[in-house]
Amino acid sequence: MTVVDDELSLVFAALADPTRRAILERLAGGSATVGELAEPFAMSQQAVSKHLKVLEQARLISRTRTAQSRPCVLEPTNLDAATDWITRHRRVWADRHDRLDEHLAALRAAERGGTEETSAP
Repeated sequence: MTVVDDELSLVFAALADPTRRAILERLAGGSATVGELAEPFAMSQQAVSKHLKVLEQARLISRTRTAQSRPCVLEPTNLDAATDWITRHRRVWADRHDRLDEHLAALRAAERGGTEETSAP
């Protein structure tokens, strides 16, 4: 496994949770403190902090220091890497799907042709 694969695993694991995705959506609009991020959720700031730690480990966010607070900031680099991976693999999957469609169409055509031949007098 390469370092990139491991980083992608961290990113996809972080994105698997709907709360973390919501946090990222909020941070896309600008930096926010833990308290600000916790507001829309029915959970404690400590629970939100645990989600932030996962996002930080995946390098999807960073925390800056401004006086007494530590606002969180979206870091799009690893998110871009995940998007690139998905895009590359989407092309492969789409090509395979297209080939499967062609193969199934050929089988259906052969089946129709075979059925007509056996039903002819």
